[in-house]
Amino acid sequence: MKPSTGSTEYKIIFCALSAVILIFTAFAVAAQKKITPGAVASLLAQDKGKFSIVLDGKSVGHEDFEIAPSGGGWTARGTTDLKVPDAGSAIRVDGTLVLQPDGAPISYEWTSRDDKTNGAHILFANGVAKITLEMQGARPFEQDLTFGSPLIAVLDNNLYHQYAILARLYDWSKRGTQTFSVLIPQELTPGSITVESTGSASAGGKTYERLRVTTADLEVLLLLDSNHRLMRLEVPTAKVSVIRE
Repeated sequence: MKPSTGSTEYKIIFCALSAVILIFTAFAVAAQKKITPGAVASLLAQDKGKFSIVLDGKSVGHEDFEIAPSGGGWTARGTTDLKVPDAGSAIRVDGTLVLQPDGAPISYEWTSRDDKTNGAHILFANGVAKITLEMQGARPFEQDLTFGSPLIAVLDNNLYHQYAILARLYDWSKRGTQTFSVLIPQELTPGSITVESTGSASAGGKTYERLRVTTADLEVLLLLDSNHRLMRLEVPTAKVSVIRE
């Protein structure tokens, strides 16, 4: 049995968002993009800002984030604060993802704080993710997950800026439906998703380009500006919107 990684209320309310954590294999990405070493860095773009998180029309939190070059690669950092009405204590989630120049992750750390502090440290090498999960009041839990390639991208629970990386790695020249492997680090659950460009869409009086991200039972919509920056994220079935301030 896996250790629990958060309160039941937050898991229920944000389970849809928790289900979409992205890990891209080198085979899939290279086949779609013909990526060579160092090319992924040129696909990514520096970005910094804040997202407001809205549940059923009410603001429940925000995320501050930054995606920036670091040495020869990239670092993506985010901090999300949530306070859902009638859901108990507030929660803060921090995540830091360090990437090699070709987009392969070197390390990832996340920490979740509410009435307890939980977290994990993940080291990546040769297609293996070595996870050490640390739960307050429990012994560390270790697990290795093996993938077909060292090129793994990560998108974690309630850290929505990482969807901006997905929008950059999507092959806009080919468009259409593209399939990626996924992993939920805080849930230790792998799977797959499809990503598809669906043309323009309007929200808040503005027009965006839309990506639809789907699993067997979930749809997430990414709304992007003309430079493919993530401006909004919508999970219709969960009545959740994430809006750039």
